Amino acid sequence: MIKVQNTLSGKKEALKTKRGSILELFVCGPTVYDYSHLGHARTYVAFDVMVKYLREKGYDVFYLQNITDIDDKIIQRAKEKKTSPRSLARQFEREYKKNMKELKISSVTKYARATDHIKEIISQVERLKKKGFAYQIEDGVYYDIKKFKNYGKLSGRTTLQAEDAVSRIDESKGKRNKGDFALWKFSKPGEPSWPSPFGKGRPGWHIEDTAIAEKFFGFRYDIHGGGIDLAFPHHEAEIAQMEAVSGKKPMVKYWLHTGFLTVKGRKMSKSLGNFVTIEDFLKKSSPRTLRFLVAKNHYRSRLDYSDSSVIQAERELERIDEFIEKLKNKKHSQEPARLKIPQKEFEKAMEDDFNTPKAVAAMFELVKNGNSLIDQDLLSQKDKNNALEFLKAADRIFNVFFQPAKNKIPNKVLKLAKEREKLRMEKRWAEADKARAEIEKLGWKVEDTESGPKLKNLQ
Repeated sequence: MIKVQNTLSGKKEALKTKRGSILELFVCGPTVYDYSHLGHARTYVAFDVMVKYLREKGYDVFYLQNITDIDDKIIQRAKEKKTSPRSLARQFEREYKKNMKELKISSVTKYARATDHIKEIISQVERLKKKGFAYQIEDGVYYDIKKFKNYGKLSGRTTLQAEDAVSRIDESKGKRNKGDFALWKFSKPGEPSWPSPFGKGRPGWHIEDTAIAEKFFGFRYDIHGGGIDLAFPHHEAEIAQMEAVSGKKPMVKYWLHTGFLTVKGRKMSKSLGNFVTIEDFLKKSSPRTLRFLVAKNHYRSRLDYSDSSVIQAERELERIDEFIEKLKNKKHSQEPARLKIPQKEFEKAMEDDFNTPKAVAAMFELVKNGNSLIDQDLLSQKDKNNALEFLKAADRIFNVFFQPAKNKIPNKVLKLAKEREKLRMEKRWAEADKARAEIEKLGWKVEDTESGPKLKNLQ
């Protein structure tokens, strides 16, 4: 029985879906005005692992993710870049999906753009107005949070805190209550707009999620996920909108939130100079390293990113790689099978709120015991087969161990590496750094070791 930590109840609960093996999951997608960062990677890799495990266990998961492609941030960034909001949003949506493909995030059933669901958004706003939960003022239509008695039931509060994600401040002077949020914003001259019964404008940040979810899932569904920074005000607003418009509750049975990602103990931000995009990471390390770094940490815990944490993840991956190579190439003994396969430990960990650190620990216990038997020439053919079968099954969820055969190192890369080593010996450091950068552009990384430089495929 799979159990999940439900943010709404604050308790660990048995997972019971509305419709048997069918599971409906909505995870908040990105606002596509810039390159995706490590915080995005942390959330989307974590949910990718969860969904792959659920599918392995027989669940038919419909994983829905929205794409916020109209927003104040998008409009502002488009002005700065002297392009249209639509062109900017499409550019960064492509970049986002490219990053997801690089990170082997393949579990999403449907990506749904906000601008493809304007009709559904307007319909929800209209119904909220008719039911008395929304009111219209000079700059748009707003949700009256005082009309929804349970506002704040997910996060346990009704006011903003420093680490909350806020896409739109909605600081209109005409609002009834400080926490009221925009459902529909009337457009200013030159801004994107759509016709509506209330006037030409564009959606508020929160309404797109519930309108899209209603279209695909109806008023109630199984799981809603996202980063913990979205719990307030974004997810509170979603609950207020959907439960008010439908008169049914709960909108979602289970709320799952990933923890914060920090960089060397500090919140990631451009102002602190510690903002790391997925693109930046992949210039230095492999996609599987990032996946493994996420999997090593429980999805609800704070993940602190640093160079040392990346190096540690790479070393641990190398340890598993070496073990897999041994299993494939080492001659087996005629001894009886004696290697314990930690299948039960692995499943117990994953079914306890997707405890990936414990699942990873079970794999390393296998590596430790397997290496011991190999060193003593006691590993049987059955042991080898069972170990490989277990690791392959685990890798259908983690996607980090069994990689496609690496391409032969291109001659251009070998030549650049040779030139760089010569430049280093001559202490021409600036030129050597340029050669390293050229090598990385070609998808390879140079590692300087005691035995000389080694080339590592970043693909």
